[in-house]
Amino acid sequence: MSGVRTVLGDIRPEELGVCDAHDHLFISSPQLPGQELNDARAARAELEAFASAGGAAVAQWTPYGMVRRAADLPALSRDTGVHVVCATGLHQAAHYAPESLKEVRGRLAEVFVSELTEGIGTSGVRAGLVKVAGGFHALDAHARWTMTAAAEAHHATGAPIAVHLEMGTGALDVLDLLCGELGVPPQHVILGHLNRSPDFTVQRQAAEAGCWLAFDGPSRAHHATDWRMPDAVRALAEAGFGHRLLLGGDTVVAAARSVDGGPGMPYLLRRVRPRLEAALGTEAVVRILAENPGRAFAVDWR
Repeated sequence: MSGVRTVLGDIRPEELGVCDAHDHLFISSPQLPGQELNDARAARAELEAFASAGGAAVAQWTPYGMVRRAADLPALSRDTGVHVVCATGLHQAAHYAPESLKEVRGRLAEVFVSELTEGIGTSGVRAGLVKVAGGFHALDAHARWTMTAAAEAHHATGAPIAVHLEMGTGALDVLDLLCGELGVPPQHVILGHLNRSPDFTVQRQAAEAGCWLAFDGPSRAHHATDWRMPDAVRALAEAGFGHRLLLGGDTVVAAARSVDGGPGMPYLLRRVRPRLEAALGTEAVVRILAENPGRAFAVDWR
């Protein structure tokens, strides 16, 4: 039976509810020194704020080696009543020390499969998606290695694959590799950050391929999310692709959390939702927030 793999176990797609389809409760990277999300109390407060705004679920895209704190996620989910889906996978090489990458060389797919089916470390928490990343307008050797491992893990488990597109670029190259060369069905691929490069032609081509399009990371001054995103979402919906759209907040630094004075997870529902409702209508936005994520993250687990 098709199900969404949360940190508290598998649930039916319709149980997921209003979902922030791409965000982070915990994350740490040498690229963001001193800005880590590593405070469990702040994570709990952020989930509570999100729930108060009407949120029911969050997909944390933090992959292997970036301080996911998987063992803390079940209690946070249980105490706040918010479903949490966590990730395995691997980000760009710049986010890791070289020795960390050497540890998984030659066994990356095995790591992904183990975290999807057995659990992350000793936590017993199973990942519900594989997160990988492309480069700026290209796929380097690291991206091809991680995406090949992600495809192997998908074929072994059925897991969805979520892709960080660097500055929103490289979507078609990713689909050529994952779906073309590696045989991953496009309905199990989620492309993140398409909003960062507001190329309507590429967005439509990606939608036509049958994958999921995530518009994530609103409220950032250097991104086109807030001011161009409603036009892009409306264009895709009017072209018949409303059933392939997802929304997320992508909070990656402490100062961006609502409990630390930033927009945080609630911004997605407090500001983005009404703006989209004005552009698309309430029914379409309910589908994007509350129906599409359940379908995107649900698979027939093997």
